[in-house]
Amino acid sequence: MDIYKILTKLPHRYPFLLVDRVLEIDKGKTIKALKNVTINEPFFQGHFPYRPVMPGVLMLEALAQAAALLAFDAMESAATDDTVYYFAGMEGVRFKRPVEPGDQLILEVALLRMKAGIFKFQSRALVDGDVAVEAELTCAIRKIA
Repeated sequence: MDIYKILTKLPHRYPFLLVDRVLEIDKGKTIKALKNVTINEPFFQGHFPYRPVMPGVLMLEALAQAAALLAFDAMESAATDDTVYYFAGMEGVRFKRPVEPGDQLILEVALLRMKAGIFKFQSRALVDGDVAVEAELTCAIRKIA
């Protein structure tokens, strides 16, 4: 799935779209996607000027966006103007290595279960085969009132 297809599935846009390409997807089971991390990312100006490091919460957000693509694919749908895809929880979050400009973040997400618009995922992001972050994510799709 290239960036043009991703843009039809996710509501996120610059500077908050954190998935550049989907490499593999096994419908309703797993997704493997990537985020190219460049020095042009706006967060690097302040995090940190002397040693740029991708904020951990943005690594988790990238995983959640990959998870959303997996969820939408499983439901054969996309985000719409009347729905929002929320984080509902994170468990077992572990940061293992920093992510810096020039790294390619490989996002791996597995769907553990889904029921009534609530999804549970096992996820991890890797750089050069090394785990940068891992977490169990809970996300929910809700209609906007």
